[in-house]
Amino acid sequence: MFCNQCEQSFCGTGCNNNVGICGKDEDVQSVQELILYGLKGMAAYASHARRLGKSDESVSAFIEEALFSTMTNVNFDINALFEIALELGRKNLRVMELLDAGHIEKFGKPEPATVIEGTQAGSGILITGHDLLDLADLLQQLEGTNIKVYTHGEMLPAHMYPKLHKHPNLAGHYGTAWQNQEEEFAQFPGPVIATTNCVLIPPAQYASRLFTTRATAVPGGTRIRGNNFSPVIAKARQCAPCKEHEVGKSQVGFHRQVLLDLAPTIVAAVKAGKISRFFVIGGCDGAEPGRNYFSDYAQATPPDSFILTLGCGKFRIRNHDHGQLLGLPRLLDMGQCNDAYGAIQVAVALAGAFGCSVNELPLTLVISWFEQKAVAVLLTLLSLNIQGITLGPTPPAFITPPVFKILQDKFKLRLIGSDAKADVALVTGRN
Repeated sequence: MFCNQCEQSFCGTGCNNNVGICGKDEDVQSVQELILYGLKGMAAYASHARRLGKSDESVSAFIEEALFSTMTNVNFDINALFEIALELGRKNLRVMELLDAGHIEKFGKPEPATVIEGTQAGSGILITGHDLLDLADLLQQLEGTNIKVYTHGEMLPAHMYPKLHKHPNLAGHYGTAWQNQEEEFAQFPGPVIATTNCVLIPPAQYASRLFTTRATAVPGGTRIRGNNFSPVIAKARQCAPCKEHEVGKSQVGFHRQVLLDLAPTIVAAVKAGKISRFFVIGGCDGAEPGRNYFSDYAQATPPDSFILTLGCGKFRIRNHDHGQLLGLPRLLDMGQCNDAYGAIQVAVALAGAFGCSVNELPLTLVISWFEQKAVAVLLTLLSLNIQGITLGPTPPAFITPPVFKILQDKFKLRLIGSDAKADVALVTGRN
């Protein structure tokens, strides 16, 4: 491909001095890429919501307009592009609201649930990803059989929806985050269904057992058409059965509705000095070094604080016993990455109860960053003028230093430090 003005290849070296691809300033290009990645994440959420019967024409129109703005020779103004990026954040909030409503209407009002982790004796199917409707369809097609279904990765929050959690074929949860799937899928004896992104190209060891749905596809795997899971069910009957191997139990399901129902108790406890701070620790996880910062940070939080977590970043911190506070687990699992909508609504409700802004709450956000959905969620937080977010472990490669400085100056965005305990002490004022 070539620039339509100078016919130079898109090599990234630029057509003129101090300019990037196609004559664009590198910082302009950086914000355009911020928009493009955010659009990809928002489109994924919108696709999930649409499958549940939820959509908004204004969101679709914005996606078209925002994509148009990133075309060659359309927009070279960095301020205008930042306006589009923040509007993307506002539109993503609407999309997450639609998805939240679709989940509740389809699967019931979320509630705390105890999840058995590990496997039970008998044939089993493992399902990973974000699409809860795929899980529901699979469970429906398994009714009357003795085949058990286990969630994996971001499918764990399915257990907070009563119509899913109470289904007789849903047995529990197996494994951890997406980046460990090559080891975990190889050890699981039955078929695996990957419903969305965060699937890795399978090695030969389990490729014949890996199935994908709709847009998700990998070499060596089998793509399911029309949500007919009969090939998966047949494979489950052919594979070796799971062994009885329970590794523990965990509690999930502290959805925004659960926490909002507890708001009077929480507000009274804050006023009485029983709760010192709320920490939101989670987001999108990755495998690179430095991610242990988040587990160290969570363990350093004071015992009179709550930790809200969501997304696959929760797997960095959920295996540690953080204790209890006010009869509740200190670590409150709010759900999938799209349930950032719920965290926002809880923060807004608390701010209203205290008569202050969200930025004045005893609230600290420490967010792990990795992929496009994380971009969309971050833009949502910035569009709401949430200040002082800590992001890490490193800034995304497509954000140039000048663009990152703009975000730092406007939103006090900062990168994680090298000492998690020191960072917690700085926030809490306790050594």
